[in-house]
Amino acid sequence: MQMKLKKKVIQLLRGDEMNNLEFNDDKFNYIADIEIEYKTLPGLTKEVIEEISDVKNEPEWMKELRIKSLKIFQTWHDPRFGVDISELDLNKIIPYIKPKAKKTATWEEVPEEIKNAFDKLGIPEAERKYFAGVGAQFDSEIVYQNIKTELQKLGIIFLDMETAVKEYPDLVKEYFMKLVPPHDHKFAALHGAIWSGGTFLYVPKGVKVPLPLQAYFLMSNPGMSQLEHTIIVADEGSEVTFIEGCSAPRYNVINLHTGMVEIYVKKDAKVKYMTIQNWSKNTYNLNTKRAIIEENGVMSWVSGSLGSMKTMLYPMTILKGKGAKSESLGITYAGPGQHMDTGSKVVHLAPYTSSTIDARSISVGGGWAFYRGLLRIGKDAEKSKSHVQCSALMLDNKSKSDTVPIIEVYNSNSDIGHEARIGRIKDDQIFYLMSRGLTEAEAKSLIVKGFIEPIVKSLPFEYAVELNRLIEMEIESSIG
Repeated sequence: MQMKLKKKVIQLLRGDEMNNLEFNDDKFNYIADIEIEYKTLPGLTKEVIEEISDVKNEPEWMKELRIKSLKIFQTWHDPRFGVDISELDLNKIIPYIKPKAKKTATWEEVPEEIKNAFDKLGIPEAERKYFAGVGAQFDSEIVYQNIKTELQKLGIIFLDMETAVKEYPDLVKEYFMKLVPPHDHKFAALHGAIWSGGTFLYVPKGVKVPLPLQAYFLMSNPGMSQLEHTIIVADEGSEVTFIEGCSAPRYNVINLHTGMVEIYVKKDAKVKYMTIQNWSKNTYNLNTKRAIIEENGVMSWVSGSLGSMKTMLYPMTILKGKGAKSESLGITYAGPGQHMDTGSKVVHLAPYTSSTIDARSISVGGGWAFYRGLLRIGKDAEKSKSHVQCSALMLDNKSKSDTVPIIEVYNSNSDIGHEARIGRIKDDQIFYLMSRGLTEAEAKSLIVKGFIEPIVKSLPFEYAVELNRLIEMEIESSIG
């Protein structure tokens, strides 16, 4: 009997059943019918850039930055690595869409259709139960931003970026696109030209925020771009956790997400930044995230890249101060039609700095997961330590997985380790679990959950409700 069962299992694994995996993301495919107050024409011109700045009533320095960024964008070449963007026609992308909804700090004042969209994603529930403050962006504008009163009294600034530009112009100007300047790469310049929305967070010296802050971004219109800008400044000795979530319904035309995150971790400060990317399968996700860490500061990145048609995302950490530390934990999921080019960059500039990178990917149904990483140990970064681990799991014969881990060491007094593993689910593993009463789908699900468990368990549950929920949905819908 067991031999017959094993034979049947192997036939299933090698036959069409293994490749005909169904995907069901209807829960995150809600389309909100929201009236548009204002939108620009598609394409990128100086007139469109000035139009966006005028609609936002921005100071002159920001308009000048936008125009300068546009000029840089027009001279830059496309990326020479990563995903194929030849089908991305920016002349057909709408740079700016403003929904007919006033900005508010009261959830009840948010228009009903927008509330329904965010209710479906669990945002109000998350705010009530787990978070110290929440910002919600719909298309190109923040529609809701709130922080607990007791945290405001501590001097924490938690505002949408447009309000921060007007109320704290000197503070914003000090940090805005200083870590990632417009000339960094083509899509940084694009971001500088047409950015809209995002969050400005400043945590004063010595303040430890007891609960996470969250921002959630939702694209609801076809053919649009969303380019939110987030700045986090953790002053000396402060601590904060920030969670970012992203989602969009699926359309038959291309959407573009080109957000930017700049994080400044001062001496002895700690920042944990968790990203949950669940863009729809018609979205190009070309994102830039960067942090700079001063003496004894700690930066933790936790990312789940589960959506989009094509993604290029490589959070970068610059360990500038002595004893600075960083940790990068990432889960990438590539299903049918998806090419996920993700990774981490860490640059050690000071002595006694340390970093760890744990990147895991799952590919299924012809998906392509590509890890692209950079670890650079500078000549002055003596006594530094770093460990890089890349693990990939392929669930069928159609899917692909690659790793390009670049390691550059410029001193002989540092401790560096690297390991990489790529493999498929083994027939014997499925057979063993099915012989214990599990279905084929349940067996695959159990193996995949075990594969990602070392990263998921590192997150306090209440801080990672969104990440756990999305991973559960993607894995279970993909394999069963």
